[in-house]
Amino acid sequence: MAEKKRDKEFTVKDLPGVGAATAEKLAEAGFDTLMAIAVATPSEVVHASGVGENIARKIINTARDKMEMGFESGDELLKKRENIGRISTGAKSVDILLGGGGIETGTITEMYGAFGSGKSAIAHTLAVNAILPKEQGGVEGSVVWIDTEMTFRPERIKQIAEARGLNSDEILKNIKSGRAFNSDHQMLMVDKIDELIKNGTNIKLVIVDSLMNHFRSEFTGRGQLSERQQKLNKHIHSLARLANSYDVAIYVTNQVMAKPDVFFGDPTEAIGGHIVAHGTGVRIYLRRGKKGTRVAKLIDSPSLPEGECAFRITEKGISDLTEKIATPTNDEDEGEE
Repeated sequence: MAEKKRDKEFTVKDLPGVGAATAEKLAEAGFDTLMAIAVATPSEVVHASGVGENIARKIINTARDKMEMGFESGDELLKKRENIGRISTGAKSVDILLGGGGIETGTITEMYGAFGSGKSAIAHTLAVNAILPKEQGGVEGSVVWIDTEMTFRPERIKQIAEARGLNSDEILKNIKSGRAFNSDHQMLMVDKIDELIKNGTNIKLVIVDSLMNHFRSEFTGRGQLSERQQKLNKHIHSLARLANSYDVAIYVTNQVMAKPDVFFGDPTEAIGGHIVAHGTGVRIYLRRGKKGTRVAKLIDSPSLPEGECAFRITEKGISDLTEKIATPTNDEDEGEE
């Protein structure tokens, strides 16, 4: 939400209880704007600045008042929804499943499935499309890829771009990839994205491939489940705040597990429990179909009906089954389970 003109000169230093030294501490922790403070928790402000909890609450409440973060009417929200960006997945059938234009900015979209179901293939296609103009299914922005499983392949980006007649060098220049070595590093990288945006980089798509890899390996057994879920909850909230504050599309992939108590139907479900289920805006389950195809099934969305469609993986990324292809590709989502 943009600051109002009349509050144009009101800065973090003008908040009650915030002097130059406190403002500097807040800025070092990433709380250098009224919006960043308005959506923070008292504990985060206390940890960042060293002020007491009561002062922290006063700081946050004042920031919220200045940002006028209250209720909005339905027609106002509808107008805002009309201006959201959409990034095409490359397949019209999947785009239609997602509401017509692909994944939305300001929203976390999760796609989960077994190894080779197409999660990373879609990620590579989205990374190319996000950079394109709106009339070509993009949002004219840069991309950040948080890589937890060594799945990012610049040569695949080059292949997709060149198959579409695009300048692969220009596409690659607008994609920043970082290898996350553990869950703490993964969470830190989200904070770094915030810094990149504040420094002028027009980031419109963030890919986390995959969301649960490190959390799953670092926290094992029921004794560590609570700690894992608390940490995961914080991570998802950081992603959601990034999406909402800067109108960024967040695409996360997720691993799956089989439920032993399911005797009929597909026993596969995403890992991460209710924290991930409630933290993401749109959830899609991917699986292998017949003759090398993949199937996408919409599991959850605030506004879209359940449904499913098929697509295939090609040299152009992902495509509809009806599209003629010259060279199919066997994208096995390297590194995923």
